[in-house]
Amino acid sequence: MRAAYLSAPINALLDGLYEGTATVADILGEGDLGLGTFEDLDGEMVVLDGRAWQVDNHGQAREVDGAARTPFACVAPFRADTTDQVPPGTGIEAAITGLIPSANMLYAIRIEGVFEGLRVRSVPRQEAYTPLVEVAKQQATFDFAEAEGTLCGFWTPAFLHSVAVPGCHLHFLDARRERGGHLLSGRIREASIALMHLPRLNMALPMTLDFLTADLGRDSQAELGVIEKEG
Repeated sequence: MRAAYLSAPINALLDGLYEGTATVADILGEGDLGLGTFEDLDGEMVVLDGRAWQVDNHGQAREVDGAARTPFACVAPFRADTTDQVPPGTGIEAAITGLIPSANMLYAIRIEGVFEGLRVRSVPRQEAYTPLVEVAKQQATFDFAEAEGTLCGFWTPAFLHSVAVPGCHLHFLDARRERGGHLLSGRIREASIALMHLPRLNMALPMTLDFLTADLGRDSQAELGVIEKEG
């Protein structure tokens, strides 16, 4: 089925609800490509080819088993609709924006190749209820003058900002599956961009006391903009 799956809305994460409400096994049952985080906001999740990696706050990646838990993840069963090459030196987000036919559709993205000027981040493990905007101030950033690997994630329409990160949201894993993180910026040296359009979104609503009693109705777009620009 052409559908993205969200384990929870992003507004819950913004509010500091970091309890794992789904397992990695649950997530991989819904899709083989995607991203997210881990219980207690313990690093960045990268899902590729039906396997999941955790990138810690030192930028080191390790594969995790199905028992690991997550408060937020988004995945899709990836089958590319289009695959394109872009000119060397093109900014990653600009390249994606130039290829999507409509900003009102959800897309899964996989970019394979060599990147330059790559900056990624990860965050340290947190206590619950620390707002994500505050956590972003503690993030560790990592720079790669040149790196070969894979970027994966989603383009989400702006009108879905309360459930997922609007615009480009990508995580990186290097070719040796040893380092990675949440993409902040970078350029393409030589890469192919594969896109899959997703006309359906399935989302779970966690049955936890914290989620059921949280006030998640605020406009989150400004907060997400700050988080994406930190570092």
